[in-house]
Amino acid sequence: MEERVQELKNRLVEIGDLKYAASVLTWDQRTYMPPEGAESRARQVALLQRLAHEKFIDPRVGRLLEDLRSHEESLPYDSDTASLIRVTRRDYQREMKVPADFKAEFDEHMARSYHQWTLARPEDDFGRMVPILEKTLEYSRQYADYFPEKDHIIDPLVSISDEGVTGADLVQLFGELRENLVPMVQAIASQPGPDDSCLYQHFPREKQLAFGLEMAERFGYDLDRGREDLSAHPVTSAFSLSDVRITTRVKEKNLKEALFGTLHEAGHAIYTQNIPSELESTPIGLGATAGVHESQSRFWENLVGRSRPFWEFAYPRLQDIFPDQLRDVPLETFYRAINSVEPSVIRTAADEVTYSLHCAMRFELEMDLLEGRVEVAELPEVWHERSLEYLGVAPEENRDGVLQDMNWYSDRIGGLYQHYTLGNVMSAMWYEAALEAHPEIPDEAAEGQFDTLRRWLTENIHTHGRKFTIPELVERVTGGELTTELYLRYLDTKYSTLYDL
Repeated sequence: MEERVQELKNRLVEIGDLKYAASVLTWDQRTYMPPEGAESRARQVALLQRLAHEKFIDPRVGRLLEDLRSHEESLPYDSDTASLIRVTRRDYQREMKVPADFKAEFDEHMARSYHQWTLARPEDDFGRMVPILEKTLEYSRQYADYFPEKDHIIDPLVSISDEGVTGADLVQLFGELRENLVPMVQAIASQPGPDDSCLYQHFPREKQLAFGLEMAERFGYDLDRGREDLSAHPVTSAFSLSDVRITTRVKEKNLKEALFGTLHEAGHAIYTQNIPSELESTPIGLGATAGVHESQSRFWENLVGRSRPFWEFAYPRLQDIFPDQLRDVPLETFYRAINSVEPSVIRTAADEVTYSLHCAMRFELEMDLLEGRVEVAELPEVWHERSLEYLGVAPEENRDGVLQDMNWYSDRIGGLYQHYTLGNVMSAMWYEAALEAHPEIPDEAAEGQFDTLRRWLTENIHTHGRKFTIPELVERVTGGELTTELYLRYLDTKYSTLYDL
């Protein structure tokens, strides 16, 4: 039986390495590749993804999984071997429903779409993307149709990223958040806002990048196994568990952009770097789900990176780097500035309170597109209306509206925005559990020490890789179910104090 386990693992590692190779090409496309290389790169990425898919759906893999069923059932549920067999079988059953030729076409289309988006966004040219996005929508619907057992068209698309969560779950979750967050935003808007002018001076690019990377490294990002580069959209790319790279983007008159982009992506990278090496290149050698991954990036960006204890440590260092800009700015002023709540048209620039409203709007648009209530060509107008409804502001240009995110232009439509909010919700649940186990964490953060916190995250989340679905991991870590309660309490406590509500 051990020989069959090893044969399965060897096959899966080959497949995982093909996917890592495709990730190298995708990372290069987003960082250094000359623009004219896009067509060739699309073919190359699609080829590697097709080879990985064909190897995975090989009948021999199916026979191995069936032969190992009794062995899996004889082992503890959370063991590496049982989890490898269980998760691989779940993936295999899903992938067997998707023809290899369809997947190759879709992958090639997405690579070309991303390139066109990089050209269309600076030109504010949504018309260029309409036929491409219509094709993406067609592919997304076709993918969902391969799963006739679904309750809703979005369910198979959500499960790609967040196993164990359904469209019905998300309708309820976003409904609860919208019901509570819209009044919170309105209450905050009735109060005088903080003076955040200190964040919008001239901050030289290289110094911004150096400070952000220094803080990321202190959080636990291992630069012997990672690096940071620039891209149009911040992203984390893993080529192995020992080569995890991040990108950010810089605005020299906006201190928040690169800094919090770096801390966010470092959260993803720290998670990946702390998955056990013996799981590498296997289906369980990844983050649990996209939502759990976002819980790590939002955790370090917000629960830590926007906290008062962290800045008690970090602010003197930042003042040393930017003395002319920040020497005379008190810590309290700076802390209130980085936590100001002001509805923005840009999701990645959104504050903690309004961020999930951005996601709710996009999730509902995905539902509307998939179900035919909104046409692709109507998106700019509908986006404008929904933005006013959800946030009270609307973009003047499509580059700040329907073109702002790369997600629909580099992937499917459906299941691409819920994980940000799932990450917000789970990050608050993880922090509550971590504080219960280690009340000293805030005091350590004020001293620039994050080892206790990082070890807790590694022991409770990172070390499991992809063994568990979201409901399973939440129950394992907290003893309960996924709930918005702690996240809403965190926001209410923090911002009631900041805004004297």
